Amino acid sequence: VQLQASGGGLVQPGGSLRLSCAASRRTFRYFVMGWFRQAPGKEREFVGAIRWDDSYTSIADSVKGRFAVSRDNAKLTTYLQMNTLKAEDTADYVCAVRDRANRAIVSSLGDPRTYDYWGEGTLVTVSS
Repeated sequence: VQLQASGGGLVQPGGSLRLSCAASRRTFRYFVMGWFRQAPGKEREFVGAIRWDDSYTSIADSVKGRFAVSRDNAKLTTYLQMNTLKAEDTADYVCAVRDRANRAIVSSLGDPRTYDYWGEGTLVTVSS
């Protein structure tokens, strides 16, 4: 599975951005697309994920209320809508895919080990 993320850029604090990530294929029913981010000098951090079979979404507490994950079935694409951006949201945002025959449990969605494929990141810079 190849992943192509896009939509990053420079935005002022309080602004919004929408990231997209398109997957090249899906094999199994229990498909999951997730978003992670990594800021310079920091550990990789889970941001959000969506399960394809039931549209269940998971959002990290650090961005809850500001970020949302959605999908487009026909395009095999996930979106990360980011609102009220803060300087601390500056990071490289990466999307990942889990493509397996069994459903991912909710508690595993934030674990990078859950995912099988990773794309290149798209850089988001929040600065005035």
